[in-house]
Amino acid sequence: MSFFELLKSTPKIFGVIGITLFFSTLIAYFFDFKIKFRLTGATIFSFLLSLFSWAFLQSYIENVKVDGAVYAPIVYDNGTNLIIAKANKDFQQISIKPTLEQLSLNLKKGSRSGQTVKIKIRSLERVSQDISKPIILGEVEKSFQMQSKTNE
Repeated sequence: MSFFELLKSTPKIFGVIGITLFFSTLIAYFFDFKIKFRLTGATIFSFLLSLFSWAFLQSYIENVKVDGAVYAPIVYDNGTNLIIAKANKDFQQISIKPTLEQLSLNLKKGSRSGQTVKIKIRSLERVSQDISKPIILGEVEKSFQMQSKTNE
């Protein structure tokens, strides 16, 4: 079983354990066993594990790979409307468009609702020994604005 298959099955596994512990806890309360409070804690904990593993699965999204894209680390993100990625020295002109598309597709959907985000790729050109100037190689805009539907 691969890691991702195991990850997808964890909410069910913890849910079944929680249900089993729940019925065991009911029996412990009915017959007044001394272990009833420990079973209560274990039951609650297993249901929480089930809930949290389900929530993690909902938030987990694998990154999209675009043919021709080159890895460009994000060096600036203001959290609202601007993302800047750094191009290495051997970054080719042909890789700009696929790399911008890959960066755009990998943005999380709920992170910037209602915003238009500019994604830029830049390289640095050395002006003097301690000074460099940013050169924008490419730019794309992605809109996260919801389209409202009106009945007219």
